[in-house]
Amino acid sequence: MNACKSILGLRPYQGGKPIEELKRELGLETVIKLASNENPLGASVKVIEAIKKSLAEIYRYPDGNGFSLKSALGAHLGVSIDTLTLGNGSNEVLELIARVFVSEASDEVIFSQYAFPVYPLATQALGATAKVTPAKNFGHDLEAMLSKINNNTKLIFVANPNNPTGTLLSNDELHNFLERVPETIPVVLDQAYIEYLNADDDPTISWLDAFSNLIITRTFSKAYGLAGLRVGYAISSTEIADYINRVREPFNVNHVAQSAAIAALADDEYLQTSIKVNNAGVKQLEAGFAKLGLTFIASSANFVAVEVVNANDTFEKLLREGVIVRPVEMPNYLRVSVGTEDENTRLLEALETVL
Repeated sequence: MNACKSILGLRPYQGGKPIEELKRELGLETVIKLASNENPLGASVKVIEAIKKSLAEIYRYPDGNGFSLKSALGAHLGVSIDTLTLGNGSNEVLELIARVFVSEASDEVIFSQYAFPVYPLATQALGATAKVTPAKNFGHDLEAMLSKINNNTKLIFVANPNNPTGTLLSNDELHNFLERVPETIPVVLDQAYIEYLNADDDPTISWLDAFSNLIITRTFSKAYGLAGLRVGYAISSTEIADYINRVREPFNVNHVAQSAAIAALADDEYLQTSIKVNNAGVKQLEAGFAKLGLTFIASSANFVAVEVVNANDTFEKLLREGVIVRPVEMPNYLRVSVGTEDENTRLLEALETVL
């Protein structure tokens, strides 16, 4: 079989190791997973109730246009539903955006070193050319990204907060960057972790009026605790939303997921609790790493990247302690998701043991 040349060098995206898999492999009874930036509180009670009610309709196809969810999002964000695109997680939305704007080998996509792996995967799968700028203090170097722009640039990805480093660009830095990007080049502002900033006055959505090339992507997988249901969305101009919807698969967000997302949006008490638990967890991990004499990257998300002598060896040893974390592309760094207070304590104890 002759597969497309652009995919031959691709390796499938590897998520965090499943708990049950590790239990089977090592015969462990208890395992904690701090590898995939999931919400340690689980889904809210209101979401679970909404899921139960939605099961009565699972024999029917979902609303392909997601009207109810878009209406809830529109009211929550203060935007028209015509600016919204729903996806099977924000991963799918990012890939759809790439499909809309990238089509040839000469097309170039700009993103930062130490950024979300979906950016290079989507770029290579389409046979396009990746222009990767060196990280600056583990985060985005916006000046370097601007310097890469040329006539072949078709798309730019910027994650804020960034995964896997947890670094954060200021609003002034981002706004200045957008002012200097030609309006013909779409800029994806990936805000998968935006809720953890607790920024009620976040101005980025209001920027959509000024920057017709801006696309904001968000997800219900993190702070809202719906990683297993896969719901993400984009906010953009109506023109761009129309383009993305042309390549979007019908029924890409299932009925149960839409019902859960609507309930999650309405449960502000759960969201605020999640943010509070995360803030405390980040402080706990950073204090624990400092006590162990380990260097870490100050995080604005729900994980902390910590430096160890040998990341792969430490990762394997932690697995034998029943603790799953995530090796990342940064040399000798592990990304540790924030868990409950007890889970964070167990991770720190296990880390002290293996070190």
